[in-house]
Amino acid sequence: MGETRREMKQSESLQASLPEDIALKIASFLPVGDLCALGSCSRFWREFCGSDVLWESLTRQRWPSLNFSTESSSVDHGDSSSLEGWRDFYVKRHTEMAERAMSVVQHVEQCLFSDSLEIRDYLKAIELLNSMRLGFKDVEMFLFRAEVNVLLNLVGLHYCMHWLEVPVEHVMEALRNSKVSQRQVCVKWWKLGRLFYGFRMRDESHCRSVSLQELALPQENEVLGVLHRGAIHEVLRVQISVFHSTCTSWSFPERASL
Repeated sequence: MGETRREMKQSESLQASLPEDIALKIASFLPVGDLCALGSCSRFWREFCGSDVLWESLTRQRWPSLNFSTESSSVDHGDSSSLEGWRDFYVKRHTEMAERAMSVVQHVEQCLFSDSLEIRDYLKAIELLNSMRLGFKDVEMFLFRAEVNVLLNLVGLHYCMHWLEVPVEHVMEALRNSKVSQRQVCVKWWKLGRLFYGFRMRDESHCRSVSLQELALPQENEVLGVLHRGAIHEVLRVQISVFHSTCTSWSFPERASL
């Protein structure tokens, strides 16, 4: 027991001997989870890991499009009724984003039928993300997860590429880091039959099974284009489902059921 205490004192003494700028530099390289873990190691690191400089940087990195000229007015050190600093602002904002993402998760789960989602509900989920101003890091944290339905992964992917215009390489890296890049979805769409000498031919059915990683590539613009446009003009219906080996066995539904 005595040796353990001596070791702890020696460790704290060593930490205290670190120049402040070096300690701050070390902490600045860490993501949020690691920074919080480091802050729980000792009193020395707890003080550094709670630094406003670090949390302001983390906040700006995570929400680069946020208007900090107005938002930063809530980060007031002189008013005890307001937030204490950037760390509290980050935690508050993170909680808000988590609640917004959960409302999208609930929307998709409520609209699922036999692991399938109609295009109107799919596009509604993306509209919700856009109206709630979720950023790329929010999507990566809350929707690019193996624990959630792959259709939610797809909603996040589509939103990042078309609405946030995140570079493809960043999206690909996020998918790989989250271990969801190889998950697959099945996209089915039905098009109005073409006119041939005054007669309308049979309606055409299309079905593609693709991984999330493939959908991020330029050669899959056809599938993403179908998802982006939805059921308009000659497209009668679009349906997205969790990939199953029987995906290609679907037939065109009766017109009356649409």
